[in-house]
Amino acid sequence: MKWQRTLILFTLSVLVATALQVYAHTPAGWIILALATGGLLVDRRRQASRVAAWAESPDTAPPAGIGAWEEVVAALYRHNKFLKQTRDELQQTNAAIMSAARALPMGAVTLNRDFQIHWFNGAAEKLLRLKTDRDVGQNLLNLLRSPEFVAYASKGDWSSHVVVRLSWGSGQDQTLMMQLVPYALDQILLLARDLTQIERLETIRRDFVANVSHEMRTPLTVLSGFLETLIDAPTAALSEEQRSHYLQLMQDQTRRMTALVADLLTLSDLESTLAAERTPLDMEALFGGARHQAEALSAGRHRFEWEIEPGLNILGHEPEIQSAFLNLLTNAVRYTPDGGKITVRWQTAPDQGAVYSVTDTGIGIASEHLPRLTERFYRVDRGRSRELGGTGLGLAIAKHVAMRHDAQLDIRSKLGQGSVFSLTFDHSRVIRRDDAPAS
Repeated sequence: MKWQRTLILFTLSVLVATALQVYAHTPAGWIILALATGGLLVDRRRQASRVAAWAESPDTAPPAGIGAWEEVVAALYRHNKFLKQTRDELQQTNAAIMSAARALPMGAVTLNRDFQIHWFNGAAEKLLRLKTDRDVGQNLLNLLRSPEFVAYASKGDWSSHVVVRLSWGSGQDQTLMMQLVPYALDQILLLARDLTQIERLETIRRDFVANVSHEMRTPLTVLSGFLETLIDAPTAALSEEQRSHYLQLMQDQTRRMTALVADLLTLSDLESTLAAERTPLDMEALFGGARHQAEALSAGRHRFEWEIEPGLNILGHEPEIQSAFLNLLTNAVRYTPDGGKITVRWQTAPDQGAVYSVTDTGIGIASEHLPRLTERFYRVDRGRSRELGGTGLGLAIAKHVAMRHDAQLDIRSKLGQGSVFSLTFDHSRVIRRDDAPAS
């Protein structure tokens, strides 16, 4: 206790003073003086030992009974506590910054002035095919063998970005926007953003505009030419049969443009919302209308088989479902030679969903075309498609209808062996006749 130590020191001081007065210049006085002085030295040594022991772990509370050291140790303890708190806050801030850097959707790589890699985040690992145990410490310019990036890095002027195209083989090409940013002392930050999808969408947009222009230009050219002929030709120059033929061709081209505009508007409407309404649909009645239209288009040139499961209905938007079903059905009619067979099925799926499929014995589709069939205006044979009257948007519409109705569009085909187009609806969209809510 502090008061006990003070009492002991006071007692020693009194003894020393008494010894000096009573026994001055005598052996007994010097002995008492020596004992008192020794006691003080021992106490100071003990205090110093306790301070030294505390200094080994200054995070603990200061020891008691250390005399004059108490104020110094207390000040050091407070300062050390402040430094520890500051260090903990800095560590937390640094951890948060590193966590944010790792979570960035764009790639981030820290480099030294020699372009040696210090660190990179997960996005950079995927975009640049980097591995921590393999590439940390490596020169980035040796890993990214891109002449555009090497020239950009060597230039030293990094005020703007550079677009780099990397090929990883097996068709895995990437387009990256990359920029180097100097920071700190001789440190460089590389930022990389994937533009592959954006570039692909831009290509699709350009192709879409070009295709719409081309598809509209052809019938307009025909209409313009016939109109000029009818207007400029003398009345007696054209027979009634010729005029009727020209008017029929003009009407056909007008219908073609009308169908194209209608499909474009349908696509626009489908893309405006993510999910379709959930109205109970009478699928038997819907198939009755689809059957009438398909057989009218076929005009007896094909054999049809209809396997429609009774009472199997879905929740959805009737005009969209009708459009998707008819697009798949009319495609089969157009691309199946005369005398071919078309089988239409509507049945319960294994997972209690519902499957609509159209199987034909038509010309089939080569495997390299299958992944792109649902792109707008994509045609396997452009000349044949226009001759048969398609707009090139039917499968794109079917795909969007499927997405809005929690369904999957599947296409299986082999060249010369026919095709199977199917729409599989999730069980959450399926209702049975007995389950349908009362109207």
